Amino acid sequence: MARPPTDPADAFAELGRIKLGEVGLDDVLQRVAELAKRVLPTPVEVSVTLVRNGTGHTAAFTDDLALNLDERQYAQGHGPCLAAATTGDVMSVPDLATEDRWPDWAERSREAGVGSSVSVGLPIQDAVVGALNVYARVPHAFDDDSLAVLKTFAAYAAVALANAQLYDSTATLARQMQEAMASRAVIEQAKGIVMAERRCTPAEAFAVLAKVSQDSNRKVREVAQALVDRAAERPPTS
Repeated sequence: MARPPTDPADAFAELGRIKLGEVGLDDVLQRVAELAKRVLPTPVEVSVTLVRNGTGHTAAFTDDLALNLDERQYAQGHGPCLAAATTGDVMSVPDLATEDRWPDWAERSREAGVGSSVSVGLPIQDAVVGALNVYARVPHAFDDDSLAVLKTFAAYAAVALANAQLYDSTATLARQMQEAMASRAVIEQAKGIVMAERRCTPAEAFAVLAKVSQDSNRKVREVAQALVDRAAERPPTS
């Protein structure tokens, strides 16, 4: 007996409860795919395509069937999921037996047992776009109500994905800033050591570190850290 679909309102509410500070981007994408699968009355498999720098990859999927159908499009360089991701539009394939826009992909998809599909564009960022892809084994599986649900769901999903991407980018930026501050601190320590040993100016001390960096083919931070570490190992002078 087929299970009843999840009420779209409940799925939207569940999506809105995702705490981006506690859940990674990959987990958000997987949750999007799973929720999209649950809102439709027809058995489907779902994937999420992300396109960065013109290259598509499947970031989440509910079954290998969806993953394989996506990857066939990436290999060929065209298909409904790539078209939806690029344009932000809905790419509906009501019957793969009569599909003539992507005939090679349609034929191989029919051989895999798929009868229809729909891909909904997810405009996440200028540098990253995506699509929510839904595959059904029967033709004409997506009526107007199903398409309306998927469009609304995709709008919620796009917001969640954009927020997750923003959080991920912000966290990366914060980590890079922290690393840069730590690097600057250790370089300043090393400069202080050189200044004390050579009785030179800060500029001259940095020039010494830069020369060692160039000669040893190491980063200035690595040279500075090694100097600070050696200084810490020296016994205190009486």
